[in-house]
Amino acid sequence: MASRPRVILDCDPGVDDAMALITAARFADLVGITTVAGNVELEHTTANACRMRELLGLEVEVHSGAAGPLVGDQAFAHNVHGATGLGDLVLPNPEKGPDSENAVDWLIETTRAEEGIHLVPVGPLTNVALALRADPQLTDRVASVTLMGGAAVGVGNVTSVAEFNVYADPEAAAEVFRSRAPLAMLGLNLTHQVRMGSAHSEVCAALGTQVGDAMAQLLEFYTVFHLAEEQVVDGPIHDPCAVLAVTHPDLFEVAERNVRVEIDGTLTRGMTVIDERGPRAAEPANCRVAYRAHAERVIELIMQAVREA
Repeated sequence: MASRPRVILDCDPGVDDAMALITAARFADLVGITTVAGNVELEHTTANACRMRELLGLEVEVHSGAAGPLVGDQAFAHNVHGATGLGDLVLPNPEKGPDSENAVDWLIETTRAEEGIHLVPVGPLTNVALALRADPQLTDRVASVTLMGGAAVGVGNVTSVAEFNVYADPEAAAEVFRSRAPLAMLGLNLTHQVRMGSAHSEVCAALGTQVGDAMAQLLEFYTVFHLAEEQVVDGPIHDPCAVLAVTHPDLFEVAERNVRVEIDGTLTRGMTVIDERGPRAAEPANCRVAYRAHAERVIELIMQAVREA
């Protein structure tokens, strides 16, 4: 890489969010971290972001954001990420808490002060939608909004068609996809190509470092979950893919598509509806959708980030 892209990570840590932070710390110039409720409650996602900041020795600000979706009640994923978000991993309480509880204001102010930052949301899109409501010109200032969410083939992980991050706040996701933002989507169809498990955990544990030990425990927790729920040995690694799509875009094959989010369907609420009809598409493309990852290389980079942390 000629230069490290400047990135804001909007996250809800979360096991794989923690992995995304490790990856971003190595390969991106991390501008700051914003948090949102999602995998677990906001108090936990924010505390986990602060814990990971200290574990990684990052000198960046953490700003706490939305505690719930635009409409309705928050959906959580405690069964996937544990009671407080990091599975069985126990990190010390952070010496420093969040720098503010105004993530939306901070996003707006930061992108006004510096254009060309990549916004990488890997949780529900509530903070991003609220920022776009308050300042629609944000779409013209960011280099990209590269999100982990949705699915290009209509296979979900909450319902049969809805992926968690979109399902947790479909109204917010719908607003983001209707915006003029330069969107890129890393959905379940892509992230399920990138799988890690106990073999990678053993390598991380053998490093004898704090980050290696943390990554090993995160991977082991994921392995147990996916073995029990899906009867697969290696589980998909979602959120680091969005980071690497910004830092190493050559590892992902993408196509321009029109993407909309279903918010009214009884069976399809939270589904990302992707028009695959090419020239017959009803609306112009609004998103770069990722369809294929060079998975071995993606995994190598995640492991490199752990080794070099």
